[in-house]
Amino acid sequence: MGRFTKNDADPTFVEIQLGSIKLEGNLSIPKNSIGIVFFAHGSGSGRMSPRNRFVARVLNQKGIATLLFDLLTREEEEIDMQTTHLRFNISLLSNRLVETTDWLLKNSKISNLDIGYFGASTGAAAALVAATERSSIVKAVVSRGGRPDLAGSSLGLVKCPTLLIVGGYDDVVIDLNKEAMAKMTSEKKLIIIPEATHLFEEQGKLEEVAKYACDWFVKYLGDSK
Repeated sequence: MGRFTKNDADPTFVEIQLGSIKLEGNLSIPKNSIGIVFFAHGSGSGRMSPRNRFVARVLNQKGIATLLFDLLTREEEEIDMQTTHLRFNISLLSNRLVETTDWLLKNSKISNLDIGYFGASTGAAAALVAATERSSIVKAVVSRGGRPDLAGSSLGLVKCPTLLIVGGYDDVVIDLNKEAMAKMTSEKKLIIIPEATHLFEEQGKLEEVAKYACDWFVKYLGDSK
């Protein structure tokens, strides 16, 4: 894959028109990007998530472009704040990720970049399902404190290398990740970060998440392969 040479590491606000709905995102494209990572948020989070923004900045520093975007419209987010229903609608979330991937690939400036997905919470399941829908172009997936188990029957269809990162204190999610990984046939790895809770809020733990994610994407995206 070629490299994108525009020096645009600072996030640029983008409006993503998908049929009758419009999503909002922040696109960062460093000089000489080796690939682009789409962030799939979950459980009430969005493109302004401080944790995912931190990880995105680390990726940018390593020459990986990022798109952080809201999987739900503003109206849908207001509904979900009351019902918490949409954040668990994996079919809806994965479709939005696929459609956004297609939307951005129409931009010739980045259409030559390899693609990765970074999913958090329920967004991890959405990323895995979307990866099966675009298996020819999605080269890697990373899950942070994710619920890959919610991807259901799609787990066995995932073809790209997948990294699952979970906090050592997050016992229930550790078990769910192990169960999900057992159903996957692609290259896979589970990293349990010691003394970290679900959101990796302890000192230095989010930095560990970012390093593992960055190493994974650098390994599988772009010219580094």
